[in-house]
Amino acid sequence: MTYLIALVISLTLLVLGIVKFKVHPFFMLLLTALAYGFISGMSSAEIIDAVNNGFGDILGKIGLIILFGVTIGTILEKSGGALVIANRILQLIGKKSLHMAMMLTGYFLSIPVFADSALMMMNPLNKTLSKKAGVSYAGTTAALSMGLTASHVMVPPTPGPIAAAGILGANLGDVISWGLLISGLSLFTCYWYAVKVTSKLKLPITMDVVTAPAEQPGLWKSVMAVIVPLILILIKSVLEYPSLELEPNFWVNVFTFLGTPVIALFVGVLLALTLPKKLDETVFASTGWIGESLKVAAPIILITGAGGIFGKMLQNSGIAEVITTGFDGAKWGLFFPFLLAACLKTTQGSSTVALVTTASICAPLMPALGLNQPFMQTMTVLAIGAGSSVASHVNDSFFWVLTQLTGMSVKQGYQVQTAGTFIFGTTAMFLIFLITQLIG
Repeated sequence: MTYLIALVISLTLLVLGIVKFKVHPFFMLLLTALAYGFISGMSSAEIIDAVNNGFGDILGKIGLIILFGVTIGTILEKSGGALVIANRILQLIGKKSLHMAMMLTGYFLSIPVFADSALMMMNPLNKTLSKKAGVSYAGTTAALSMGLTASHVMVPPTPGPIAAAGILGANLGDVISWGLLISGLSLFTCYWYAVKVTSKLKLPITMDVVTAPAEQPGLWKSVMAVIVPLILILIKSVLEYPSLELEPNFWVNVFTFLGTPVIALFVGVLLALTLPKKLDETVFASTGWIGESLKVAAPIILITGAGGIFGKMLQNSGIAEVITTGFDGAKWGLFFPFLLAACLKTTQGSSTVALVTTASICAPLMPALGLNQPFMQTMTVLAIGAGSSVASHVNDSFFWVLTQLTGMSVKQGYQVQTAGTFIFGTTAMFLIFLITQLIG
């Protein structure tokens, strides 16, 4: 009981520190991890061990992966490659299916590019096309927002899902493949909501001037920077399936090496570096694109490291031995990470913090929850991702980016963004539960 009381107190401190006192999540995760250690009765030596090993172990696994993923997205955004991809998707689908075009564009762009940045980049195009097509701007914005949210919380190399997969030891290739399937299917209900419900909202369109780099890169160059790393990771996952029983040979070794997540994403960085017309200080300087990606990645890496400390503290305290009842096997056990992520998302606003914190708490509890098999590890990452989208509201920075860019009122923001993310998260969790019933 002491462990559970310590956990509740720690989580309360975490939420209060981030929401009320505006303390950076890294420091609050570190402070709450230390608080948990002392309240649960751990010795000072055990606490120090958890701090050192928890931080180092997790960053050794995924620190560079997060950095390379952010770098790919930054170069795509700054070079105009992301805009090239977006325009091509819109051309292929056409104005008659503008809601679907916006949703799919947002979904693809949010894999390498942060959702906030992708929204700012896509909003002028969304306004222009909505006005020309004579469709509801609120409806197309809802479709775009839900597409951005879906891949942001469930499809690596977005930092949040990568961090959760690393913390829980899930196979990244499996997370990508199942994440694409489940998040994609979950968007059907969001599409219906965007077309049938939010399209009834009246939202005036104030036209913006769409600016783009003078010389944009080619489409295939832009796409390859995103697709190649995903394909390499998936190939490695397939090659390592036990049922294949492949003997090591030259090509198996090559693709196993290239498909290692850190190498695959480094390949993506190299491909992204072919997008700028010139590789000069604009790209490589400390104030250039690479420097900016380091600044963006650093807080995420630090938060992930602090989450690793929290998880190690829980593991060393022995809390997993306490939580052995209350869940009906592995399938019902998935609702614990989902609900915990949903609570953390709703109370403090950040999906990334919710993903990292929930994964850190669940890591030592996986055997007790019946989730320590490879397939269930993957499903746990996705359940956390689904929970971390429920629900985006006024304490989420993305909520304010959306409402301020589009001119929505707070009430309309709740109708579009908050309700939409709730629908997405609950639909995704329903599909995850159904799949585990059929396969798990």
